[in-house]
Amino acid sequence: MATKVVYFLIDGREEQAEFRSDDESEDVRETFRAAAEAGPSDILKLYNTRGNLVNISHALQCNTPDSRYTLEVVAMNYNASSLASIAEGIARKDGSLAAKIGLDLETIEARLEEVEKKVYVDNGEMPHTIVDLKKKVEHFKEKLEGVEHLSWLGLFKDMSSGTSRPFWDRRNSQEKMDSYKQRVYEKFMCMSKVQVTEEVQQELKKPTFDNWQWDDSEMLILLRQMYVDLGLVSRFNIQMPTLLRWLFKVYTKYNHVPFHNFKHCFMVSQMMYGLVWLMDLPSKLDPLEILILLTSAICHDLDHPGYNNAYQINARTELALRYNDISPLENHHCAVAFEILESKECNIFAHLPREQFRHIREGMIRCILATDMAKHNEILNTFKSLLPHFDFTDKEHRAVLMMILIKVADISNECRPMEVSEPWLECLLQEFFNQSDMEKLEGLPVAPFMDRDKVTKPSSQIGFIKFVLLPLFEAVGELFPQIDGEVIDPVRRALEYYTDMQKALEEGKKKEKEKDTGPKQNGITSK
Repeated sequence: MATKVVYFLIDGREEQAEFRSDDESEDVRETFRAAAEAGPSDILKLYNTRGNLVNISHALQCNTPDSRYTLEVVAMNYNASSLASIAEGIARKDGSLAAKIGLDLETIEARLEEVEKKVYVDNGEMPHTIVDLKKKVEHFKEKLEGVEHLSWLGLFKDMSSGTSRPFWDRRNSQEKMDSYKQRVYEKFMCMSKVQVTEEVQQELKKPTFDNWQWDDSEMLILLRQMYVDLGLVSRFNIQMPTLLRWLFKVYTKYNHVPFHNFKHCFMVSQMMYGLVWLMDLPSKLDPLEILILLTSAICHDLDHPGYNNAYQINARTELALRYNDISPLENHHCAVAFEILESKECNIFAHLPREQFRHIREGMIRCILATDMAKHNEILNTFKSLLPHFDFTDKEHRAVLMMILIKVADISNECRPMEVSEPWLECLLQEFFNQSDMEKLEGLPVAPFMDRDKVTKPSSQIGFIKFVLLPLFEAVGELFPQIDGEVIDPVRRALEYYTDMQKALEEGKKKEKEKDTGPKQNGITSK
């Protein structure tokens, strides 16, 4: 089913929503409600460029960034004093927010249960209106319970918990996340008996694969398919129920952050899988090394908090202290990966000899630690030094290649079509901005490329592509010329795209400046 992208403004802020044309209208409205940080009883109004009110539904017409809709929120009837009272109550933590706004949720829930029982007994089934009402009460309750760290009313951010726990921490919404993950699990298990079509299998091997067309449970099925198609399940005696449990456990260990989430895990793994086929790696690497590459890609960002190593070190977080400021995140990802494998129910390597498992552990640690960008130049220079005499029969040469391959997969978004890669850039910038905002609040150093006041889309990409991506990819291309057309050329086109965008922005600023200074110059001349 086709995916729609709609651009709109909310309080002068540019946003965009993505949904399928067959999504329920209520789900579409919830997407807009989330963007506006609106409450469940707030009224949303969407206007087109002509100022006409339009309906928020799956039938909403697509537009462009130049023809954005305008979203307005008609808030619930709170006056200034009652809002101040709510904010004060949150700050003091001396009572529930529900009490501050005159709601007794327990009483409402109890009354609802009585109505449910009576209606069910009388009619033999539950009317949709009762079901919907219960969902709305639950939704409102979740919002009320989730304001300790970031109030959905936009009134207060609790900074008292220290630097190691940023205000966006979503553990207060754990019940909601657990419910969502349970639905993913149920769908994943139902789909586990389904055969992936030949068409999808072939598409899965391409660098152009579009993750935005697939939901989490479907991506879990596709990860399973990678192990099957590469012959890893049969060769290493991986039990299918164990593989499914392991995949889902890994899924639960990825956090709800803008970029380093499960979808990123999938995209890195899918690119690794595509490179295995494109480079014909099974003819050059051992099967155990293929297993290490794919499993490392899946585990490479486990439990990522959305704040990078620089933040961990500067803020002296628990991870930085535990790992002595040495690749704290990457060490943590490795540790979480092997904690999962310690469980019998999730140990996909349970039937391997001890020596093979030792090789897998060494290889995964080496690969995951290689994703620390602080080591980028060191690893790339080592690889370049091997290129003139690279020997696929040399174990050390192959180990360096494996580190390079996971690095390529990890930062490969610009290899993909712009409609796939550009939303990923927006996710990355959002995560950067979250961090730099926190660093400013805490008085920590802020990297210029993460500062929302200094960085733009093109400025964030031009240098990165020119000095990081292309040197890395072109070095790999010397050993594997077959990647030039499908992997390297798209990166070159992305550089042209963002260079043109930067020029357009600069020209726009220049014209705006001339427009602003023109009247003043005319005024001086007339005198």
